[in-house]
Amino acid sequence: MVEIYVDADACPVKEEVERVATRHGLKTYLVCDGGICPPQNPLFQLVVVTQGADAADDWIADHIGKADICVTNDIPLAGRCLKQGAFALKPNGETYMDDSIGMALATREIMQGLRETGEITGGPRPFSKAEQSKFLDRMEVVVQEAKRS
Repeated sequence: MVEIYVDADACPVKEEVERVATRHGLKTYLVCDGGICPPQNPLFQLVVVTQGADAADDWIADHIGKADICVTNDIPLAGRCLKQGAFALKPNGETYMDDSIGMALATREIMQGLRETGEITGGPRPFSKAEQSKFLDRMEVVVQEAKRS
């Protein structure tokens, strides 16, 4: 059975995940270090990990299985999930793929270096309705693909 794992601390699409998961009857884990209200949906389980830099990522990577789905903006976590045969999806609807995760990790390192030197000081742009819609569409496709795996 396909399960969904959400890196939930700063995830802007928790409600969208719930809509898709409920439609397909999929067990979903919202993994965070606190501050999220427990969901009322019986398919959803809130997992609160001890606070730490990668505690939520480690929990997800330790529990996710082949053909499960991870929703995250965290590129290293996505890479760990892909290695386990899982699907990894960004909240903006883009998917992480085995053939592009290396480039995404390298770009992340470059951007981190630019932020540390002060060359880049802004954060990400606000989440848009178009990204929300793209996520819903892509999540549906990924769930269908995962169920066939």
